[in-house]
Amino acid sequence: MESLLCELSPGSTVDLPLSPSSFLRQSFSSSRSHISFSRKFEISCASETMNASHTDLSAKKPKEAKLWGGRFEKGVTDLVEKFTESISFDKIMYKQDILGSKAHASMLAHQGLITVSDRDSILQGLDEIERRIDAGEFVWRTDREDVHMNIEAALTDMIGEPAKKLHTARSRNDQVALVTLAAKNEGLIVPGYTHLQRAQPVLLQHLLLAYVEQLERDAGRLLDCRVRLNFCPLGACALAGTGLPINRFMTSDALGFTAPMRNSIDAVSDRDFVLEFLSANSIIAIHLSRLGEEWVLWASEEFGFLTPSDSVSTGSSIMPQKKNPDPMELVRGKSARIIGDLVSLLVLCKGLPQAYNRDLQEDKEPVFDSVRTIIGMLEVSAEFAQNITFNRERIQKALPAGHLDATTLADYLVKKGVPFRTSHDIVGRSVALCVSKNCQLQDLNLDELKSFDPVFEEDVYEFLGVENAVKKFCSYGSTGSECVAAQLTLWIAKLDINRDTGDQ
Repeated sequence: MESLLCELSPGSTVDLPLSPSSFLRQSFSSSRSHISFSRKFEISCASETMNASHTDLSAKKPKEAKLWGGRFEKGVTDLVEKFTESISFDKIMYKQDILGSKAHASMLAHQGLITVSDRDSILQGLDEIERRIDAGEFVWRTDREDVHMNIEAALTDMIGEPAKKLHTARSRNDQVALVTLAAKNEGLIVPGYTHLQRAQPVLLQHLLLAYVEQLERDAGRLLDCRVRLNFCPLGACALAGTGLPINRFMTSDALGFTAPMRNSIDAVSDRDFVLEFLSANSIIAIHLSRLGEEWVLWASEEFGFLTPSDSVSTGSSIMPQKKNPDPMELVRGKSARIIGDLVSLLVLCKGLPQAYNRDLQEDKEPVFDSVRTIIGMLEVSAEFAQNITFNRERIQKALPAGHLDATTLADYLVKKGVPFRTSHDIVGRSVALCVSKNCQLQDLNLDELKSFDPVFEEDVYEFLGVENAVKKFCSYGSTGSECVAAQLTLWIAKLDINRDTGDQ
């Protein structure tokens, strides 16, 4: 439903146990055992349980009074109830909601706002509700609107009066696969491209490790995001806090947050930390999409650089010869979905006045969808990487085309004292001669090279050919054999990979 408190009409408000911000904040918080019920959050497990549980969509049964319905003479219409419910998608947060409620109950008892007996009843009731949800026995009711109200109402049905006190002062592995793949393809040279045109020869290991570096920065962005989202909104109430002597530091500490959020209005009204998280996911998706695009191209007959195994390929219902790299096509396609999740929330947040607005009910689905989708993209990319073979013979036959050693020849001239712009022109004219003769630079004899500049000597042939060209790279981070070997060794150690088996 809403964040920490939703204003339904003038003079009437409803406060809810745990906000979407709490869900995301808790999902990225460290699990700590300061109180007995601390536990890790597993979205995937919750999702599986949701499939087992069922939602009662019947609108014909007598409607129960809303927990917030004290000042209302009439209930909402079926259409309004259907339009405003969020239980269909936010029930995935049940573990976070229950954990937050347990922390809150413990804090209330510690502060003397409820009795120890009430606290124990609440904790036992919440344990039973969680057991029922896990077992698929819990009935989610749309007339109870959302995950928070479903759990609170069920707790009230179960233990009675103590449940009503609970609401006091509240308002609502791809890197490993790529490094392993790189380790298996030592010494394999492939064409390096710019503008999708042949540029310079590079080691395949160097290319694969480029994606590893990008994924490492992606992980760093998520950790950076956590620094800003790991603050607890619980206790902010509607927007102004509460006059009751609650202890926000206790609940924050129990749930593994860094501290409570300092400003109650900020706590209920902003979703910048969600935007940052979705932005980080979008960048991951873009990197995976680029990997997918490259491998889809390389799997084509036009390139033929790699062959996916049957286990990660699909066929055609009409063309019997087809073997399609569908998983990576979908990785490429689903990146649009991840970016769409970010854009939808950006547009949602752009015009909202302080503090909470019901629009923010729409913040959860983009987060859930982004998390589910990016996890799937990462998993299938790793699976694909483990089931492809690079076609050495096809790659080696393709290497001569494009004069990949041209820049290395220019470097040779620079080392001989020729200004780079002059050497660039000389090599350009040398390539033109090769095109006219349908040959490679290494096929030109010394007299032909000297016709462009007398500085050429016999040692020039140590710079020509893709193998020689790769050997000449020596700068830090380059595609030179020693540099790439050092990069690979670093990543094998960092990811704790067995070089022989590829296992961690």
